[in-house]
Amino acid sequence: MNKFLDEDFLLYSKTAQRLYHEYAKGMPIIDYHCHLPPDQIANDHQFENITQAWLYGDHYKWRAMRTNGVNESYITGNRTDREKFEKWAETVPYTLRNPLYHWTHLELQRYFGITELLNKNTAADVYEAASAQMQTPQYSVRSLLRKMNVRVVCTTDDPIDSLEHHKKLAGDDFDVKILPAFRPDKAMNVDDVSAFNQYLGQLESVTDISIHKFDDYLYALKQRHDYFAANGCSVSDHGLEQLYADDYTEAEIKTIFNKARCGMVLTHAENCQFKSAMLHQFAVWDWERGWVQQYHLGALRNNNTRLLRQLGPDTGLDSIGDFPQGKALSRFLDKLDNKDQLTKTILYNLNPADNELFAAMIGNFNDGSVPGKMQFGSGWWFLDQKDGMTKQINALSNMGLLSRFVGMLTDSRSFLSFPRHEYFRRVLCNILGSEMESGELPNDLELVGSMVQDICYNNAANYFNWQEAGTTVPAAAAS
Repeated sequence: MNKFLDEDFLLYSKTAQRLYHEYAKGMPIIDYHCHLPPDQIANDHQFENITQAWLYGDHYKWRAMRTNGVNESYITGNRTDREKFEKWAETVPYTLRNPLYHWTHLELQRYFGITELLNKNTAADVYEAASAQMQTPQYSVRSLLRKMNVRVVCTTDDPIDSLEHHKKLAGDDFDVKILPAFRPDKAMNVDDVSAFNQYLGQLESVTDISIHKFDDYLYALKQRHDYFAANGCSVSDHGLEQLYADDYTEAEIKTIFNKARCGMVLTHAENCQFKSAMLHQFAVWDWERGWVQQYHLGALRNNNTRLLRQLGPDTGLDSIGDFPQGKALSRFLDKLDNKDQLTKTILYNLNPADNELFAAMIGNFNDGSVPGKMQFGSGWWFLDQKDGMTKQINALSNMGLLSRFVGMLTDSRSFLSFPRHEYFRRVLCNILGSEMESGELPNDLELVGSMVQDICYNNAANYFNWQEAGTTVPAAAAS
C-alpha cells in the first residue's frame, strides 16, 4: 500500500493522528505575513492556467529548476506557460527530500484533487486538468482563499503604497480579512543614496510634503504610518540582515540625512547610525499605535550579481547569512523597553545557528503585560520545512512557552501555498503525539489538543486582536 501523502502523512503515531484529525485539521488559517498581491485579491483575479498561479514569482521552484540544469528561458524567460510547466514537471522527481516535493503534491491534492505524481510523463495530463479548474469561478483567487479556510491575510506593503486595493476590499462583502502591513525597508536604506533620494521623491509625491530636512522626512513618514492605521493596518514588518542599535544623537542624524539628501555617500558608521535611528522611530510609532512589529533577520541577498543584473531582486539569488545578531538585538529591544515603549514583537531568524539565541532573547523582554508578548517566529524561508520547523519548535519549547506560540505563516507570493499550514500542523502534532505516547507529555488529548488549536489559530487571533475573524473552534467542531 502506498502511504505517500495519505491521510496520516507525517503522523507517526496513533496519538499524533488523533491530534491532527480531531484538533488541528479543522482550524481556520490566519496568514499574518505573506507577499500575496492585493490587487489580484481586490479584482478576484482568475488565472489562465496553473503555471501562472504556481510558477510566476516562486523563487523556491526557480532555484530548483536552475539546479536541475533548466535554461532561464523556461524559468523567468519568454517560453510559453505550458513549456515552463513541463520543465517544472521534469524537475519535480529530482526534488525528492526537498520540501518542494511534498508541497507540490500536497497542493495538487488539496486544490485540484490530483493524486498522480508529477513528472515528465504526467505533465500534460496534470497541466490540462489543473488549468481547466483554474479557469472556473471556483478557482478565482478569493475562492482559493475560501477553499483553504483562510480568515485573515496580511500583505506586505511599502509606506508609499496607496492601499487602493485594500480600500476596495474593505468595502466589499468579502469574508476573508485582507489587511496591509507597514514594510519601511526602503525608507531607511541609505546604502544607495541615489535610490534613497528617488524614494524620497515618491514619498513627497504621495504626501504632498516637500522634504528638505530630517524633520520633514519624519513628518511625511508619520503621515504614512497614520494613513496605514486608518486603513486597517496593525502590523509592521522589516526584512534586515541584522538589527541596528548604534548610539547616535539627533544632531548627528540630521547631519547624516542632509549629507544623503545631497547625494553624498555615507560612511559605514553613518549608515548604521541612520538605520538605528529609523528603526527605533518606527518601533516607537508601532508602540504608540499598539501594533505588532515583526523582524525577519539574517538573509544575505542578491549574491549573484550577473543574474541580478539580468533578472532583478527577489528572483532566487538570496541565501542564509552569518551575521552576528545577539548584541544588537538586545540593545535594540532594551532601549525600547527601558522607556516602556516595546510593543508586541515577533523575531524570525534565517540562520538555524541562531535558534537558541532568538528563543532565549524573547524571554528577556516578556514582562507579564501580554501573554507571549515576545515571539520567536516560525521557521522562515529556508527553514520552513520539516527539519527547520522541528528545530524551531524544540528551541522555543526548551526556552519559552510553546503553548503561547502564534504559529505558522506562508511568507508566500502564491495563492496555492496554504497547505504549508497543514504541513506545519502535521509536524507539530507528530512531535506532541510522539511525546504523549512515550510518556514525556500527559496522555491527555483534551489538554494537548487545546494547545494545538491555540497554536494553529487561537493564539494568533488573540495576539493580533483579530478575534472577530472567527471564534475558538472546539475539538468536536474540528473533527
